Amino acid sequence: MARPKRCRRIGASPGSSYFKPRGIPLSVLEEVVLGVDEFEAIRLADLEGLYQELAAEKMSVSRQTFGRIIESAHQKVAVALVQGKALKIEGGAIEIASGKILSCCDCRHSWEPKCGKDEVLKCPSCKGSNIQGAATGRGRGKGRGRRFSKIV
Repeated sequence: MARPKRCRRIGASPGSSYFKPRGIPLSVLEEVVLGVDEFEAIRLADLEGLYQELAAEKMSVSRQTFGRIIESAHQKVAVALVQGKALKIEGGAIEIASGKILSCCDCRHSWEPKCGKDEVLKCPSCKGSNIQGAATGRGRGKGRGRRFSKIV
């Protein structure tokens, strides 16, 4: 039996979950599934230009694991571009970077997100999906109720 995957730390959830060729309905396209950890690896290595060692530290994985993740991500993106397939971003054992406190707008429950396989952001209390990042600190507006910042 294979060892379970460790959580990979990501900076934030991707803003979009699908990319597809223009002019072709999604219903007729084949999909290539890119994991959220692979998306984060592309962001760190290709967009931010980090070396694999530093990017691996940010994702809480070894440099060798990061190399395998980025190689797999590049292969999937190349297949989607060259063969005209839709690219779907989802899934994986991920953990949103610490220091973020989430809050449910429906029941006002606050919590720190934990690692989970195929984690979907839902309130652990009411199972609602109306989730925002709770503002932290003691700045302006103290005593005027909770302040929230939208999670993208």
